[in-house]
Amino acid sequence: MGDRWHVEVDRSLCIGAAMCTNHAPDRFRLDSARQSHAVDPDTDANEQVLAAAEGCPVEAITITLNGSGEPVFPPEQ
Repeated sequence: MGDRWHVEVDRSLCIGAAMCTNHAPDRFRLDSARQSHAVDPDTDANEQVLAAAEGCPVEAITITLNGSGEPVFPPEQ
């Protein structure tokens, strides 16, 4: 069994650029206010989700390991 991630979008940072929906269209949606949200916040580790987080121009997407809360993205500095 692989890692499970918890994905959050900080709606106060989200500018509705929709890069996340381009990278992972089945994992992110924009609402009527053009704010992104994860379709399923608790998901299997997935390269598309990671690409969406890395591609967000305002780094509004955070990914942590389920259970431990250890950061996946952005990485600890």
